[in-house]
Amino acid sequence: MSLRKYLVLAGVTLFAAAGDSLLSHGMKQVGSVTLENWSSVILAILNPSVAFGILLLLGFFVCYTTALSWADLTYVLPATSMGYVLLAVIAHFFLHEYITATRWTGILLISAGVGFVTQGPALTHHHAEDERGGAEGVAESVGARSEP
Repeated sequence: MSLRKYLVLAGVTLFAAAGDSLLSHGMKQVGSVTLENWSSVILAILNPSVAFGILLLLGFFVCYTTALSWADLTYVLPATSMGYVLLAVIAHFFLHEYITATRWTGILLISAGVGFVTQGPALTHHHAEDERGGAEGVAESVGARSEP
C-alpha cells in the first residue's frame, strides 16, 4: 500500500476522532436539543465547536469515500476503527470522561482486530469475475452452482 493510501486512512481516523470530540464538547455547551424545536438545532450548529466538528466530519467523509474507492469495505471499516482508540484518549484527557477498565479492554481488542485485518489484501478479487469478465460471469457462475 502506498504512502498516499496510508495518509487517507490516517485522515479518516484523525478527522473522525477530532470531529466527534468537538461535537461532544460543543453539545455539552449547548445543552438539550430537540427536533421539535428547530431553533435549538440551528443554535447548536452555530456553536463554534459543533461547527468545526461538522467540518472535520466532512473531511472524514471525503477520506472515507476515497478509501472505499480503492479498497473493500471489510478492509476500510476495521482499519479506520483505530479512531476508537484515539477518541477514547481524547475523551479521557480533554473531555475528562471516565473510561472503565471494561471499555479500555474493548478498545484494546478492537486494536488487535485491526492488526489482523491489515495483514490481508485491501482489495479482493473474485475468481469467477476474473475468469468470465465482470458481473455476467459472476451471475453465470452463481446460476451454475445452484443447478442440481
